[in-house]
This record gives sequence, structure tokens and C-alpha cells, in this order.
Amino acid sequence: MHRRTFVHALGASLASGSLPFRVTRSARRLNRIGLELYSVRDAMGRDPERTLGAVRAMGYSDVELLWSFGNFGRTPEQVRAALDKEGLRAPSAHVSPAAVLVGWERSLAIAQRLGHEYLIVPSFSADTARSLDDWREWADRFNTAGAAARRAGIWLAFHNEPDHLKPIDGTVPYDLFVERTDPAVVRHQLDVGNLAMGGGDPLAYLERYRNRYWSFHIKDVVKDRSRDTELGTGTLDFLRRAGGRRASARQRATKLRLSEDAGVLDHVPFAADYLGS
Repeated sequence: MHRRTFVHALGASLASGSLPFRVTRSARRLNRIGLELYSVRDAMGRDPERTLGAVRAMGYSDVELLWSFGNFGRTPEQVRAALDKEGLRAPSAHVSPAAVLVGWERSLAIAQRLGHEYLIVPSFSADTARSLDDWREWADRFNTAGAAARRAGIWLAFHNEPDHLKPIDGTVPYDLFVERTDPAVVRHQLDVGNLAMGGGDPLAYLERYRNRYWSFHIKDVVKDRSRDTELGTGTLDFLRRAGGRRASARQRATKLRLSEDAGVLDHVPFAADYLGS
């Protein structure tokens, strides 16, 4: 099972200093660890309430929801009730890009009811991101939707995939997108493993766009960067290279992202132990 860690709010410390970053007194410390439900999506598909109970029993207080999976057949009211029953919070959710285009105000109202701080689009469909003009249009639409989100007290954010670094007509579309989106209304989630697998250097991107990243997927990759692997077993070791200590990540809102190729929740505690070591 691959341990892939998802960290919220590290950007507050990154924005105030040069790399390698260090924890400062001004950094936002949240003292909470959570689980991204993508890690246990098969179990959630079978029995969402029981799986949330198991997550809470392990000591997690936060989860990241998957609107893009239809919240596993549950209505917003049912999701809210399940979270409240287990004493869980959901500061963020992954949403499909279509949510930005249709019914966005309604999505923001639901996000408020569920206590979200972020709605994160994980990627675009291939047929809507073929050209640089496509990426420019998406950036402009994000700026408009992001402004509406800020008025509702929510942040719109974007997550990177490996193919986002593949140049189009000599330009990296991901770079164009980050630079065209307005930092006052749009934030970004840096998946350091995906960036490395796409041929990029996560530290270089943090140096270039450090004030744009407020949420992170921290995961390791194998030597040839063809796939991700368990935290601490690959070659990336992002937290050490960035100059931070694993324990410092525990002082922020941290979500653990794992693959589904083993038992339901049997390896979830490993990543928390890794961060705290």
C-alpha cells in the first residue's frame, strides 16, 4: 500500500520565507490529522457510515470528501449527519471541474453547510485541456468562480497531475494556469509526487510559486519516477529535502492519502507514525 500524505495550510509558512522552509511562530498550526477519503474509496462505496466510524476510531478528526464520487450516494444532509455523529470535520472536498461551470453558487452553499474551507478541482478532462487557449479559459473561469467562492468564505483550488507539465507549443500548461489565476481568489494544491512523476522539481516549484500553495499531497516516488510508493521508501523524501522535520507536519492539518490495493484501513496509521517520527 502506498502512503501518500496530504497536508493543508503549510503554505502559510512557505509564503513568509525562502526555501528550505522552517516552521516559524507565524505559521498556522492546526494540530490535527485527517484522512483523504480517496484512500478508502472502495470501503466508502460499500458502507460510508461504518468506514467513517472506523476512521474516527483511529483518532482522525478530519476527512476530505469526494464530491467527484457523488459522496458515495449520500445527500449533503446525510453526510453532515454522519460527520456530526462521529465528531469529524471536513475542511475540504475534491469536486469535478463541471462544478465550477454549472451550479457553482449551489455548490458553495453546500460547502458552507458541510464546513468546507476548500473546494479543490483535481484535474481537467483531456478534451477540455488540449490547447493553451483551453488552459487560459479555465484560468479565467477559475478567477470568476474563485471570486464568488471568496464571497462565500470558501477557497477554490486546483490540484496538479503529471501530464500537466507536458509542454504544449513549447509552454508548460500548468505554469501558464498558475500564473494566470488570481492569487486573491484561487489557491493551489501541490502534489509533490505527481509533479516529480511529470518531470518537475517540487522544491523549484515551491520556490517559484511559494505563495500560491496552501495544500499539499506529500508522497514518495520510485527511482525512475514512474509511480508513487510508500512514504520513506522512495527517492523523493520531500519533507527532509525541503528542510522541514516530519514532526512539524503533525502540527498542521494533515490528511493521509493511500491506495486501495490492501485491506480497508489496515495501513492508515503508518503514515501518521512516519510524519511523527
